[in-house]
Amino acid sequence: TDPFTYETLELKGDISSGSSLFKINCVGCHGISAQGLVGPDLNDVTEKLDDKEIINQIIKGRTPPMPSFEIEAKAMADLLSYMHSLT
Repeated sequence: TDPFTYETLELKGDISSGSSLFKINCVGCHGISAQGLVGPDLNDVTEKLDDKEIINQIIKGRTPPMPSFEIEAKAMADLLSYMHSLT
């Protein structure tokens, strides 16, 4: 595990902060309720991908047209917490 992923997974994320990050950065492609538009539906994504895979998808943009994002570990932990709440 790379240092960023390790640091992120050690932090406790905040769902409310993660929701705000999602609304700022993700709704254009994934929709206001993560239902999918240009990007896929993210509801239940945490049941399909583990946290390490989600982190890599976000910071590396592995699936076009997903862009890569520079994000701090605490913000990434917040976003992960929010994504877990979508199940």
